[in-house]
Amino acid sequence: MSINGKAYIAGAFEHPTRKAPDKSLAQLHAECAAGAIADAGISKDDIDGYFCGGDALGGGASFADYMNLNLRHLDTTDAGGCSPLIHVSHAAQAIAAGKCNIALVTLAGRPRSDGMATGTTPRPRDPAQPDAQFESAMTVTTANGYAMVAARHMHEFGTTSEQLAWIKVAASHHAQHNPNAMLPKVVTVEDVVNSPMVATPLHRLDCCVISDGGGALIVAKPEIAKSLNRPLVKIRGSGEAIKHQSAGYFDLTFSAAAVAGKNAFAEAGLTPSDIKYASIYDSFTITVLVQLEDLGFCEKGKGGAFVSDGNLISGVGKLPFNTDGGGLCSNHPINRGGMT
Repeated sequence: MSINGKAYIAGAFEHPTRKAPDKSLAQLHAECAAGAIADAGISKDDIDGYFCGGDALGGGASFADYMNLNLRHLDTTDAGGCSPLIHVSHAAQAIAAGKCNIALVTLAGRPRSDGMATGTTPRPRDPAQPDAQFESAMTVTTANGYAMVAARHMHEFGTTSEQLAWIKVAASHHAQHNPNAMLPKVVTVEDVVNSPMVATPLHRLDCCVISDGGGALIVAKPEIAKSLNRPLVKIRGSGEAIKHQSAGYFDLTFSAAAVAGKNAFAEAGLTPSDIKYASIYDSFTITVLVQLEDLGFCEKGKGGAFVSDGNLISGVGKLPFNTDGGGLCSNHPINRGGMT
């Protein structure tokens, strides 16, 4: 079943806070939901589908109860940082199947207030996870995991720290126009490569910010979306994929986006050359570069050249990205960019 044209994004909200010591996690989710509901011009009682991930601690049923939602459909798929994107796809699928008419998607976290060093501390693993026994002894952190990706990309393709730095530079050019951005100051390539090393070859400015905050979306069936007197944002296509460790034969230079992106473009009837703006997950600069290659915006191994010299800066380059500053400069709650 194709979701092309079967649902529309009818409302959106990003929480303005970047530090919320006075707000609970549930309150952040609820405030994001209220913002999206107001943006769509609907009532809470119109919502009959709710989609959330692992950041809704305690499960979707608890958060639906907290927000007093009367639901016909609930989806708590958790796939890490890309969960909100999958939720939009699942919401469109549920609407197309008649499971709900108006879906709410929320994301929120408060790692900054909770003092989490989310990039440099060992990631928690349940001992029952199949890979936990192998990774736990090595104390894998988010930063050194992505650093291995960057190091391998440099080894295979000659990518440089200066090329990665251009991604941060582009994000900072956009963040300067966002009053809520954590890092609104424009930086240079020299600023990035001269910032402290966190995990070789990634510097501090190659890493995303750690913030509180969140966001929410309203996804609605076409007839409802067209009645709301709102800009019509049609969902054209989606793709999902899992990149496995392949029993140890593991290539660090590509991501699951190589499969998911191809499927999304096919469903939408589009190609990368049709895209004039891209929202790309940016936990680290290398994350952006690998995804741009995998999504087909440039050849594998050519990402360093593609992102250089301002090619991602709005009004300057060919493919503006993350014009709010993204996770590199604006916000990144609870290890998840997604909608925010």
